[in-house]
Amino acid sequence: MRSRKFLKAEQAPLAWDAPGLLAGVDEAGRGPLAGPVVAAAVILDDERPIRGLADSKTLTALQRERLHDQIMAKALCCSIAQASVEEIDTHNILHATMLAMRRAVEGLRLKPAKVLVDGNRLPQLDVLAEAIVKGDARVKAISAASILAKVHRDRLCEQLHQEFPHYGFAGHKGYGTPEHLEALLQHGACVHHRRSFSPVAAALARMTPTVPVVQVESTLTAVAVQTQVVAIELRPAP
Repeated sequence: MRSRKFLKAEQAPLAWDAPGLLAGVDEAGRGPLAGPVVAAAVILDDERPIRGLADSKTLTALQRERLHDQIMAKALCCSIAQASVEEIDTHNILHATMLAMRRAVEGLRLKPAKVLVDGNRLPQLDVLAEAIVKGDARVKAISAASILAKVHRDRLCEQLHQEFPHYGFAGHKGYGTPEHLEALLQHGACVHHRRSFSPVAAALARMTPTVPVVQVESTLTAVAVQTQVVAIELRPAP
């Protein structure tokens, strides 16, 4: 009889991995209601270690900014890419995320022998790749990529705030906080909102003009009314 240990699938490095450069890849911005999804790819330099690398979600904004500058200065090469709001609405957020990751890897100045991607899915790449669940906390190169992606996207949100200050992008970074949802109800969606996301679609539906009255045989009035219940998930800002 086979043991339980034999039946349990475990993730382990492949014995036939080719030697060479290792790139870490991560993304930022899958959950927000606005703005692009951003991905980064990083090849660290073993001769220039960076202390304090960790999952970007566990770091303060000041720590991320400090580490961002060190990564840009010390890594062998870095690449940051994104998929636009239009691509998110057209292809869905998962496929747009994979697209941003592929662009980040392809943008590296040096070609890695292997790519380690945070999560359980892989973009289409022309190099050996492995998905690592919670890789942003386990692999330094992925941690570095998560920091670059997060800082880059936060800076984009600061720019969106300058363009549309009434939405509060600088604070919530596009996430579906109560303040953001209230702004959507008051002002509708701007060009940077993801219209395929239900809270944005709900806000747009509420802004739709009332269906006009149609006269039938000059005496009867027919009015088309449609009610839609949309579930909105309230999320705290990161």
